[in-house]
Amino acid sequence: MPALKRRTRLLALPATDLAQLRAKVRALAENRPAVYEMVDNTGRILYVGKAKNLRTRLLCYFRAEYPADKAARILYAAHDIRWTYVSSEFTALLTELRQIRRYRPHFNYKFNRTRRSVLIKVSAGPAPRVSAGSAIQSGDERIYGPYRSMARTHEAVRTLNDLLGIRDCAANMPIVFSGQEDLFGAERRAGCPRHEFGYCGGPCAGFIAEWEYRQRVETAVAFLEGRTIQPIDRVVAEMTKAAAESRFELAARWRERFEQLEWLLAATSRARSALDLLTFVYRDTGVRGDDRAYVVRQGLVRTSYPWPGTPIEREAFRAVVAEELARPQPISGALPLDSVDEILLVHSWFRVHPETLRKTTAMEDWV
Repeated sequence: MPALKRRTRLLALPATDLAQLRAKVRALAENRPAVYEMVDNTGRILYVGKAKNLRTRLLCYFRAEYPADKAARILYAAHDIRWTYVSSEFTALLTELRQIRRYRPHFNYKFNRTRRSVLIKVSAGPAPRVSAGSAIQSGDERIYGPYRSMARTHEAVRTLNDLLGIRDCAANMPIVFSGQEDLFGAERRAGCPRHEFGYCGGPCAGFIAEWEYRQRVETAVAFLEGRTIQPIDRVVAEMTKAAAESRFELAARWRERFEQLEWLLAATSRARSALDLLTFVYRDTGVRGDDRAYVVRQGLVRTSYPWPGTPIEREAFRAVVAEELARPQPISGALPLDSVDEILLVHSWFRVHPETLRKTTAMEDWV
């Protein structure tokens, strides 16, 4: 009988002396807003975080249990902690986001599960999909929102897809449009029953031409951007027809679709209006009197400066605001892909802290 092998459990060792690192935090860190970085022994950034009270936040890492807690796992991998004080919690949030986007730290991307706002996404590729979700993926080409209800957004998007015949299958589903030579002599069969029910054009089996499918997607995009109400027109026509024929159950189902699309149209309009209203100069109060002036346009921070206190400083800042106003107005519609996170952060900040809106001034008032 073979001898039993002794198994030993190896405990991971921290990358540095944690007692010495904790002593550094106790001696040097202050309880004020800051952005901190966990770095390895080569200076590579492993994790970026923000804190309203830095000293309290960092000391929490040393009380976390390894390996159960994420904070302890990050701390064990780090060789040092660096931090930069900022004027306020808002500045800390914005700086953290921009540094994560710039450095793409391993632990931020591996462990973060922050819930985004609800979004509607239009994918790229030969047969784009329209879907609702809370995370932006690499294949997404256009983003709309944010919306409040994930359930209602999912229902409305499904109805829009069904009416226009847009696919909702997996992103890697092979696409074969009609007219392609490799279809000759081949049996055509759609990958799901939606084509049989009339809810999908069948781009997976050559039942629709590429130009026609793209036209359907563009109709969905135009609906989301408020340039057409064609899908609602069709629903109203079908609902009226069913009611005239005394098919009341069918009319009721069309009525549900009408309500879903009506909600989506209104929600999309509200989302666009909410972002348009996020255009102003925001005076962000610093915890030590170091206020900052943020120039915000459609939810995106264009620039920031220390709050102008003297006549010369105000005149210089007035020129900055005038220059921003002179730029073309951003086109209303899809959110810019490279700035979605920042727009959602600003949107969330003023929604969660409505009192900060009293510290905003219309850009036109500055010039």
